[in-house]
Amino acid sequence: METRGMNERIQKLRKQSVETEPRLYIERADLMTDAYLKYEGSVSVPEMRAIAFKHFMENKTLCINDGELIVGEKGDGPQKSPTFPELCCHTVEDMQIMNDRDLISFKVTEDDIKLQREKIIPYWENRSIRSRIVRSMSEKWKQCYGAGIFTEFMEQRGPGHTVGSSKIYEKGFMDYKKDIAAEIEKLDFLHDPEAFSRQEQLRAMDIACDAIIILGERYSKLAAEKAEKETDPVRKAELLQIAENCKVVPAHKPQTYWQALQMYWFVHLGVTTELNPWDAYSPGRLDQHLFPFYEKDCAAGTLNDEKALELLECLWVKFNNQPAPPKVGITLKESSTYTDFANINTGGITPDGQNGVNPVSYLILDCMDDMKLLQPSSNVQISRKTPRKFLKRACEISRKGWGQPAFYNTEAIIQELLNAGKTIEDARRGGTSGCVETGAFGNEAYILTGYFNLPKILELTLNNGYDPVSKQQLALELGYAKDFKSYEELFEAYKKQVKYFIDIKIEGSNIIEKIYADYMPAPFLSVITNDCITKGKDYNAGGARYNTNYLQGVGIGTITDSLAAIKYNVFDKKKFTMEELMSAMESDFESNPVIANLVRNKTPKYGNDDDYADDIMKEVFEFYQGTVTGRPNMKGGTYRVNMLPTTCHVYFGDVMLASPNGRKAHKPLSEGISPEKGADTKGPTAVIKSAAKMDHLSTGGTLLNQKFTPSVVAGEDGLNHMADFVSSYFTMDGHHIQFNVIDRAVLYAAQKNPEEYKDLIVRVAGYSDHFRNLSKALQDEIIERTEQSFA
Repeated sequence: METRGMNERIQKLRKQSVETEPRLYIERADLMTDAYLKYEGSVSVPEMRAIAFKHFMENKTLCINDGELIVGEKGDGPQKSPTFPELCCHTVEDMQIMNDRDLISFKVTEDDIKLQREKIIPYWENRSIRSRIVRSMSEKWKQCYGAGIFTEFMEQRGPGHTVGSSKIYEKGFMDYKKDIAAEIEKLDFLHDPEAFSRQEQLRAMDIACDAIIILGERYSKLAAEKAEKETDPVRKAELLQIAENCKVVPAHKPQTYWQALQMYWFVHLGVTTELNPWDAYSPGRLDQHLFPFYEKDCAAGTLNDEKALELLECLWVKFNNQPAPPKVGITLKESSTYTDFANINTGGITPDGQNGVNPVSYLILDCMDDMKLLQPSSNVQISRKTPRKFLKRACEISRKGWGQPAFYNTEAIIQELLNAGKTIEDARRGGTSGCVETGAFGNEAYILTGYFNLPKILELTLNNGYDPVSKQQLALELGYAKDFKSYEELFEAYKKQVKYFIDIKIEGSNIIEKIYADYMPAPFLSVITNDCITKGKDYNAGGARYNTNYLQGVGIGTITDSLAAIKYNVFDKKKFTMEELMSAMESDFESNPVIANLVRNKTPKYGNDDDYADDIMKEVFEFYQGTVTGRPNMKGGTYRVNMLPTTCHVYFGDVMLASPNGRKAHKPLSEGISPEKGADTKGPTAVIKSAAKMDHLSTGGTLLNQKFTPSVVAGEDGLNHMADFVSSYFTMDGHHIQFNVIDRAVLYAAQKNPEEYKDLIVRVAGYSDHFRNLSKALQDEIIERTEQSFA
C-alpha cells in the first residue's frame, strides 16, 4: 500500500506540535495542592488521591486546537508538561535549571516560580514521595545510588509500564461504576479483615470514574460552544461531531472508529495526569483494538482509508504534544529525552493464535511513515505467521533512517510471558512497552525499578571494593587485582560483588514499593487494570493479575570484553600481568600503547560469533539473571531482568575510569545487548549470532541496535536482505532489533551544524530522538557505532 501523505490539516497540526517550545505547566500542581489543603486528613489515602484527581479534571484549563479531531491535552496546550509535587517537589533552583539548560529544557515563567516558592514547596517539600524515599533508604543504598552502581526509577516518577487491553473499547466508565458498586455490595465485614480497606479503594476507583466522565462532558460542552461560533460549515460539523463523541466516551463504550480513538486518548490523559508513570501509558495492540470499529464503519459507508488514516495521524500529534515530565539530577541522566515512551504494538498474532495483521496495521505503518514523529514509539511484532508484505513495508520505513519502527519477535514475547507464569491467553494478548519491556497487556503491573551498572562492579572488584571515582569503600573487601591468581578466582569475586549490590538495590526497591502502596495509590489506573476492581486492591499494591518488577542490566558488551581481555591476555596467553594492566588503565592507556593495542584489537570480542568472548557474556548474563529472577516483591509477584539502557549507558560510563577492554575513562558503556562500539568486526550476521547466545526467553526484554549506511539496504535487494536479517535473528529467539540507517558523515555534519539538521532523528536505545537534543557524549557514542554491511 502506498503511503498517502499528510493532508493540510495534519501538516498544520504537526507543525504546531514540533515547533512549539516545551513549557512547564504548573496548574496541575496548584489544583492538586488545593484539593489536599481542603481534604487531607478527613478522607482515606486512596479517596484523597481520587478526590484530587477529580478536582483537577473539574477545573483544569481545556484546549481544543485549531483543526484537530481528537481532543485533550495534559496541560493547557501543546508541549505543556505538568509537574507532580506529590512525587517530586522541585526546588526553585530545579525550575531555573529546567528553564536554562541547553538540552531537554522547559520554559518556566516568573509566576510559575512564585507559585512554586509560596504554595507548592511549603506544602509538599516534606510530604513528597521523593522525600519519603530519601528518609527511608539506608546509607549504603544512598552511597551506591550516588556512585552510579544503580539508579532508582521511582525517585521522581511513579510506577508505570502499563498497557491497555481491549476492555476500554468494550465498556464505558459508567459500566465500570456498576462493576465497582457490585464489588462494594459483596464486601464481607464479618469475615474479611481487609473489607474496610477494599471499600476505601473501591470508593476511590468510583470517584476516579467520575473524574474522567467529567473531563469528557467538559470537552463535549466546549466543542459545542466552539461549533456555535464557527462560521466554516465544515469545521462546524467537525466540532459538533467531537461534541457528540465526547458525550459518548468516556462515559459509555465507543460506537465508532473515531470514538474508539477518542476513548483511548481520554484514558491516556487520565493515567498520565493522575500520576507521572515510568513510562507513560500505551494502547497496546492498537490495530487489533480498532479493527472491529474500522470494519463496521467502512461497511456502513461512514469511514474510508483516507479518513481512518487522518484520524490516526491526529492521534499521533496528540502523543507528540506531550513531552515527558521534567526530570533533574540522576533521573535526567538515566533518561534524558522529551519522549515519554508510549509504544504502539502493530501486527503479531491474535488472541486465538492467528495472524494479527489487518488493514489497520498497514494504515498505522502509513501513519508512522507520514508523521516521522518522536512520539509515539512505534513497533511491529513479527511472528512466523506475519505476511512477508507487512515485514517488508516495515523495513521500507525503517531504512528511511529515522529509527522507527522497531522490530519485535512475537514468539519470543509469548514464551517470555509463559516462562514468567502467564496463561497462554494473556501471553498472546501481551507485547512490549517503553523501550523493549514485555508485559501482559491490561493484566499486569510490570514496574521498572532501575538500571544496574555491570561494568562498574568489575572496577570495584579490581580495587578491593574501593571506588576510585567517588573515593568510597563501597563493596566487599575481597582482594586487589594483583591478588587474584586465576581468572576463575577473579570471576568468583565479581559474582559475589554483583550479588551484594543486587541485594542492596532490591532491599531499597521493596521499601519504595511499600511507600507507593501506602501513600500513593493510583485509583484511575486501577479501574482499567484487570482484577483490581474484583480484588478491591490498588494497582500499586498488588491489585493487577500479575505483578512483576524489573531490574535492567546495562553494559553487557563492556563487561564481557573487559573480562575477556583479562582472561585472554593475563591468564591464558600471559601477555602482561594484572599489575601492568592496572597501571595502563590508571593512565587511561596513555602509558602503555602496547597493552592498549592488545586489549582493543588483539583480544576476542563479543559480537563476532566467537565463543571465547560469547561464553563469558553468557556466564555474566546467566549469573545476573539468576541472581535477580524469582525474588519476591512486595505485591505478590517477583523480580525479573531485562537488558536496556535508555541513556543510562552514558551516565554509567561517566562514573567509571578506564576499563580492561581499552575503553577510556568516562566514555559511555555499550548500550542494550549491542557489542561495544567498533568491537563487532565480522559483520551483522556475527552480531546476531553472538546476541542470540543470550537466553532472551528468560528475560522481560533485550535491546539490540544495528547501524547500516543507506546504500547497504537500498533497492529491492537491500530491502529483502533487511527483512531476512530480522527473520533470521527471530528464528534464533532474539527478542528485539532496531536500526539506524544513516551515513556517519551526516552525523558529523549534524554535530557541527545542528541548526542545519533540526529535523534529523536517530535511534538512541529503545526510542528515537532528535540528534540535536542529545548530549555530545551520546552523539559521539551513536557516531562510533559500527556501520555494518551484508557483503
